[in-house]
Amino acid sequence: MGSLIFTSIILALIAMLGNGEYFLGSSMLSRPLVMCTLTGLALGNVRQGIIIGASLELAFVGSFSIGASIPPEIISGSVLGTAFAIGQHNSTAVALTLGIPIASLVLIVKNLCFIFILPYFVHKADAYAAQGDGKKMGRMNLLGGFLAVNLPIGLVVGLSYLFGSSAVKALLAVIPAFIIKGLQVATGLLPAFGFAMLMKIMINKNNATFFILGFAIAVYMKVPVTGVAILGACLALILTGYSSFHGKKVVTQTSNDDNAAAKEDIDYEDEEF
Repeated sequence: MGSLIFTSIILALIAMLGNGEYFLGSSMLSRPLVMCTLTGLALGNVRQGIIIGASLELAFVGSFSIGASIPPEIISGSVLGTAFAIGQHNSTAVALTLGIPIASLVLIVKNLCFIFILPYFVHKADAYAAQGDGKKMGRMNLLGGFLAVNLPIGLVVGLSYLFGSSAVKALLAVIPAFIIKGLQVATGLLPAFGFAMLMKIMINKNNATFFILGFAIAVYMKVPVTGVAILGACLALILTGYSSFHGKKVVTQTSNDDNAAAKEDIDYEDEEF
């Protein structure tokens, strides 16, 4: 029992670390690849943690908070999905099946904290800003982030692991069967959907050709993803790095020619004098 409590505390601290962007900035610690790897390290199976993290990263690759749009709480889903999969010696599919519904449910808890807890600290920070007190305003930012985001998610993760996957599954069992079936179908579609969300932000008329080229090479020429990545890196160096180097060389040569011409003009003026 003692080891279970200790592991629950460690997982809660990992989840709190991932939710520490209010203190650490946008450090990408919240991404599934980082959270799952740390969870695997805590449970003594780093390799499985990395594998699960890579799979969940595909599912949540386009999950970023943009404006008022808040994506599912991927930190709790990553940590708990990985912990339950490793603890029960199950496959990556189990982590996906548990992680995605958990992330959606914990998002409700996160939104409630944003509604009922965070506004108090925001209004206090506004009052201190009006008074010109920067130290107290910064303190409200830290306290609001810790009490409204960091601590609740840590408690959810720690208690969920402490009570076990059976309790989480019992909670998920309350959800109607057609919703669970829909989530299972969505699990298979989420990696493609994640890439589609990311491409919607990135793709434009200047780089669309490269996406089509990569798709054609991967699908029709059966080149692995690593090979496509290497080809893309080479193209990037040719189109940017090589061109930049060539431009510097031309500028240097032009500068030398200008200096030589200037020297000839000076010599000519000396001869006239």
